[in-house]
Amino acid sequence: MKYDNDDRPRRLAVYLIEHNSTVRATALAFGISKSTVHKDITGRLRRLDPPLAAEAARILAQNKSERHLRGGNATKLKYEIAKYTKKKG
Repeated sequence: MKYDNDDRPRRLAVYLIEHNSTVRATALAFGISKSTVHKDITGRLRRLDPPLAAEAARILAQNKSERHLRGGNATKLKYEIAKYTKKKG
């Protein structure tokens, strides 16, 4: 899906805010790289729509503060799955 350079940052920010999404999930939804999402939201959006950029920055800050929890849960799940499959096999 192609967007012009001014439209894409707004669409990404709206998606991120409405879905309380991560950069990774937003990138996947739009079929673009995480780097592009981050660059559009933290860079281009600031000059295009500062209020929207501030709201998106709040979501990004929340995600950053929670990332260690997501990582811990992913690791826990990994070992639970390994333990389960080891007992079965």
